[in-house]
Amino acid sequence: MRIALVTGGTSGIGAAVAEALASHPWTIVIVGRDRVRCESTVARVRQTTGNSKVDYLVADLSSQPAVRQVAQEFHCRYNALHVLINNVGGLFLKRQESADGIEMTLALNHLAPFLLTNLLRDLLHTSAQARIINVSSSGHHLSHGVRREDLQWRRGIYRGFQAYHQSKLANLLFTYELARRLEGTGVTVNAVHPGFVSTNIGRDKPWYWRMLKPVIAAVFRVRAVTADESARGIVHLATASDVDRVTGRYFADGIPVPSSAASRDVETARWLWSVSEELTGLQGSDEENSRTSAHGALARIVQQPNEASNAVL
Repeated sequence: MRIALVTGGTSGIGAAVAEALASHPWTIVIVGRDRVRCESTVARVRQTTGNSKVDYLVADLSSQPAVRQVAQEFHCRYNALHVLINNVGGLFLKRQESADGIEMTLALNHLAPFLLTNLLRDLLHTSAQARIINVSSSGHHLSHGVRREDLQWRRGIYRGFQAYHQSKLANLLFTYELARRLEGTGVTVNAVHPGFVSTNIGRDKPWYWRMLKPVIAAVFRVRAVTADESARGIVHLATASDVDRVTGRYFADGIPVPSSAASRDVETARWLWSVSEELTGLQGSDEENSRTSAHGALARIVQQPNEASNAVL
């Protein structure tokens, strides 16, 4: 039986993906911030699909200790991982910092999938053929590039949409660099634009967001797709045999499409990987993951009791 892990799985695209995957005879594990919403989502998916093997983990993935705790819990419960879907994300119109003191958009949209994927790479390797799917956005085309001199927007005026677009660019840089590092392992990694989906991604809603919301809603009525429609492309990448060995690609509307020139900059991807290792404490992660079993990965996580004790679980 195949096992899939879906982050941001209690609403919107993530919930739709979880339900669609649960229609297969798979084990589905969702990650969400709120236990009550996790429980209600799991109950609904089980009832709708008849699949009793739907589970959940509770964590705010903007917190690195919580990410580590999710990896630890997953290792404790399961000995394989065939599909990892990094779907969690957020749009923050005013600058916020995570519990770790990192700008929130970077922390949630890029560092969370970077850290979680690396902590689960041992299971993905031993489960190959395995697949990683990173949910990006066509908004990466609007990015002004990676702000190397001020990645976390500590100086000047904070631009929420630009920070979001940069994080979506980071998703692609991460995807392409990871594909290069996973070559020959039997683990594929691809990114996907889910379409224009009207979700509650703007979790902080100051007065100017409330003023913009009717305009955005009007645009969505014309251009938006439903969460179920958006989920189809992600589910195809997770299940279809025709993409079994496809890796390092960016998909939209179910087909591979070109991403921006900035997203294909190898030197920037390597720089971002190095910075991400520093920000997550994963220096040397490639060498470590290549020689570590599931037991070893769990041991590394357990050796950080102070971090694990702060997890939102």
